[in-house]
Amino acid sequence: MDTDELEPLKKSEKIDFDTLSVEELREYIEELKAEIAKAESFIQSKQGDRLKAEELFKK
Repeated sequence: MDTDELEPLKKSEKIDFDTLSVEELREYIEELKAEIAKAESFIQSKQGDRLKAEELFKK
């Protein structure tokens, strides 16, 4: 089992979108996009590390 599966995911706090202005919603979306890009970067890094490890142990 991968140790990443054992780590709990962060739960985001509930946001009441009705209280946010259009500009605040746009800012929130940009923050989420940045977090998604960060997560995708970590995925690529971890996949690369895994491939390197698999290659190392095949030899």
